[in-house]
Amino acid sequence: MIVQPHTAVTEEAVEHEDAQGVTIRWLIGENSPAPVFWMRRFEIRPGGHTPRHSHPWEHEVYILSGEGRIHTDSGFTPVQTGHFALIMPGETHQFENTGTDPLQFLCMIPRGEK
Repeated sequence: MIVQPHTAVTEEAVEHEDAQGVTIRWLIGENSPAPVFWMRRFEIRPGGHTPRHSHPWEHEVYILSGEGRIHTDSGFTPVQTGHFALIMPGETHQFENTGTDPLQFLCMIPRGEK
């Protein structure tokens, strides 16, 4: 078992030309013995966003705090503290902070994907 505060994990800037104001903490990742899923914690500063992208695996997302929206090919869906989302495989998506505080969320992905 692994138990520790999220602050014990290094916060890294998301280095992508289409990302703005985004950091990530790999809470459970390649250095863990997790057999199926990895867990990441994202923070997006006000006005920031993740890159718009898609991939062949799903995301399970839980909004910890803040306000924002998820942009997909179907349009924009607002999210806020306590919301969850399932991003399906192949679905183009982007997370955007539309509030005045950081948008923080957990994102689970299959082991081995980035």
